[in-house]
Formats: sequence, structure tokens, C-alpha cells
Amino acid sequence: MADIPDLEKWKKAGIITRKALDHGLSLIRKGNSLLNVAEEVDKRITELGGSPSFPTQISMNDIAAHYCPDSEDQSVFDDQVVKLDVGASYDGFLGDSAETIDLSGNYSSLTNASKKALNEAIKASTPGVTLSEIGSIIQESIGSYGFSPIVNLSGHGLARNEVHADPTIPNYANSDTTRLQEGQVIAIEPFATNGSGSIFESSNPTVFMEITKRPIRSPETRKILEHIQGYHGLPFAKRWLSRQFPAFRVNMALKELTIAGIIRAFPPLVEKSHGIITQFEHTVIVGEKPIVLTAEE
Repeated sequence: MADIPDLEKWKKAGIITRKALDHGLSLIRKGNSLLNVAEEVDKRITELGGSPSFPTQISMNDIAAHYCPDSEDQSVFDDQVVKLDVGASYDGFLGDSAETIDLSGNYSSLTNASKKALNEAIKASTPGVTLSEIGSIIQESIGSYGFSPIVNLSGHGLARNEVHADPTIPNYANSDTTRLQEGQVIAIEPFATNGSGSIFESSNPTVFMEITKRPIRSPETRKILEHIQGYHGLPFAKRWLSRQFPAFRVNMALKELTIAGIIRAFPPLVEKSHGIITQFEHTVIVGEKPIVLTAEE
């Protein structure tokens, strides 16, 4: 393995992510609320010396990603297939990891499909392998269980204060001949479904991210934008703002900033045929022996 700048900070981010994810997984049980789990995971990240690299996401059943409970959310766990996606930042270095818990007990094969695909893709994450080859491994692993990958969701590179950096790690065999480089930090996240294998953006986003710096006229919105800039360009939750500002001002500011193109909204991503989705994810350093930064302890 070549020298990797700030390796210890990458490792620390991975450890914090893993511990926070494990804490969240232990809280996913019937009757507990999604909001409580999300708040507890974010709190644990802070207690461990990090900060969330994105709001804790708890996406269930046919929702693949980006479901983040708002402060008014009263949803509780019952018989759902639950995907918990957690990320921690340590001095801007990021971890990103996810696991699925099947509270219904009816989708063990679907859960195993995405888990196996992740493990096989990690083993193949060596210098020189093409992105298409990684995608093919994921597609074949999921297909061996009789399911489909979500083709318009992908893994991604990680960089300092950048959750979605190059390269894009496909979940199917595309034509990308880009080769992985030794020392790259990537997040591999296969999504398996018993549905059609594609997602669409729904409505009512609660996750946002600043994407450009631009002046805004409203004094109240400027105050909220100054607070948002404290997230260093990483995604944030609407409910985080509601702790600091009145809810009606938060709603107005988010609308104004979105229209102005200063922030981007990330609505929940739903499977087109409403199939059930499972997901597993790790943060990995590419090498002859890949290093899984978010591995179980």
C-alpha cells in the first residue's frame, strides 16, 4: 500500500462511523421511533469526537435513500425492511457505511444479496480494476439470488469535506473503463431489490446541501445561510436548522435558497415499482489488500 496522506484521520472517521452505526442498529426495534434513532446516532457521532458527514438516513421498504426524519416525524418501526445509513466526519475526513435490518423476517435472501455483493466488490477493489468490472461483480452477485441492483444509484469516491467525489462506483456492468487507483478512498454501496431496479425522486425533502456561494437579499434568510455554511458544504438536515430558528423561517429560507440555486434538496428515493430494497455499504481504501475503514470491530 502506497503512502496515504492523513491515513490516521481517515481511519478515525471510519471508526467513529462504525461505532455510531452499531449504536443505531441496536436501537432499531419495533415500537421505537425513527426520530429517536436518528437523533441518537448523530449524538453518538459527536460524543466520539466527530460530526455527521450527512444526516443519519433511515430509509424503509421501497425507499432506497435520503429519508431523514423531521422534528415532527412520528413514524415508528414495525415490520419494515430498514436501511440505516451513517456518516461521520473527523477534521473533514469522512466515513460512510450502511446496513439493513429486516424487522419483518421475510427478506433474508434479499438482505444477503446486497451484503454478498458488497463483500465481493470489496475483494475486487484493487489497483487497475475497472469500474465496470466492479459493477459487473455487484450485478452478478445480486442476480445470483434472483434480484436486481438499483442501476441509477451508485457508490462514490470520498474526499475531504466531499461526500460524493469521483469516481462513481456503478452497481451494474456499465461501459466505464476507468481504473481504480491505489490509495483511493471509495464508498461501495450495492442496493438490491425485488422490483424493477430503478428509483425516482419523490417529494418532501428534509436533507439539503449548499452547492454554490451567492448573495441572498432577505436578512432572515441570510442568517440561516450563515448557519448552513458552518456545515462546510456537507449535507444537513432540516431539523438541525429548526433547533436554531423558528420552523416557519426555516421553511421559507430553504425554499428561497433552493430557488436561488444556493442549496440543493435531496428528496427520498423510491423504487419505481415499489419493490423492497436492501443496502450494505463500507468505506474502503483501494489496495492490493483493500482496507475496510468501516469494518465491524
